[in-house]
Amino acid sequence: MRIAPAGANCFHVFLDQTAFYPTSGGQSHDVGTLDGITVQDVLETEAEEIIHVTAAALRGEHVHGVIDWGRRFDHMQQHTGQHLLSAAFLRLFGFPTVSFHLGAETSTIDLGTSTLAGRQLRAAEELANQVVFENRPVHIRFQQSAELAEEALRRRVERAGEWRLIEIADFDLIPCGGTHVTRTGEVGLIWVRGLEKQKGNVRVEFVCGGRVLAWARTEHRILTEAAQLLTTGAAELPRVIQKQMAELRAAEKARWRLLERLAGYEARALLAEAEALGKYRLVCKVFAEAEVGYLRLVAGELLAASGVVALLATGSQPASVIFARSAEVGIDMGVLLREVITEFGGKGGGKPDFAQGSLPAAERVEAVLTLAREKLRQQPDALE
Repeated sequence: MRIAPAGANCFHVFLDQTAFYPTSGGQSHDVGTLDGITVQDVLETEAEEIIHVTAAALRGEHVHGVIDWGRRFDHMQQHTGQHLLSAAFLRLFGFPTVSFHLGAETSTIDLGTSTLAGRQLRAAEELANQVVFENRPVHIRFQQSAELAEEALRRRVERAGEWRLIEIADFDLIPCGGTHVTRTGEVGLIWVRGLEKQKGNVRVEFVCGGRVLAWARTEHRILTEAAQLLTTGAAELPRVIQKQMAELRAAEKARWRLLERLAGYEARALLAEAEALGKYRLVCKVFAEAEVGYLRLVAGELLAASGVVALLATGSQPASVIFARSAEVGIDMGVLLREVITEFGGKGGGKPDFAQGSLPAAERVEAVLTLAREKLRQQPDALE
């Protein structure tokens, strides 16, 4: 055993033999203990040495290692399941696997194709699961690369010499250094969860074995809770949600129609109380509770009249301000808004006739409008 300090509370342990698998080829490392000390990471050097990363130094010449078998077996299930899926896609459709990643919750394979239909996805999933159900043996053997016919392999690697081969009886043969089950039945169910486009390829997300059970339990719980909230059965959820979404869209349209009418009444009341600003009228109003969309409606109604400058704000989150003016008013509202809002930690901008911004705190909107009013009064040329 050789130990090398690698920083504060970090040691690299080198052993002449180990059962710990290092991060390699898309598969994560094992965890466990060496003489009771936690192994945090396992790495492989270019010289093919295995580094066990621990938080404490070990003593003595011999150590007893224990790997986390639950994690190891999970990785074995996922990795062997990946071989089955990759072989299925290649056999059925000629799609090669260009990369593989085993994640903490799900795993992925990137297929060398730009398109993948749903029927192809399900066909590959069914074929892979059929091989699982047949419980075929999974053999690990070593052979010189020159002795293997290229057509016998699913994928050839660019390295001469002895290869470690994973063979799934009458289904798949590929060089691989990862951990695998001894029979396909140990993989458990293979469940393809979805796909996405990825840099010209198609990425397939999947889980195997114990992860399928964990995901099924989680999603069943979510479906059950959703069904209870909507007082329906899980099978009826799509129909009920679709119906409620349609009702919500209709209610939202009706709400906006009412807001438009209210904005018209509000604008007329504000114009009646507007203060003189040169030859124009200034409307300055803070709405205690209003969404910014309503402010835009009110501003639109105000600008339907001539000679109007509107400074509007809402204290609702997010705190927002809108500066707007009629076409004949010679003031750049975008410039004005940026000048005043930045002094209070806000941001925003816009066009000469309409600008919008936001503030980090609702209590600052009054001060923003007060400062804007003062700056407007300092522009007599623009107000005549």
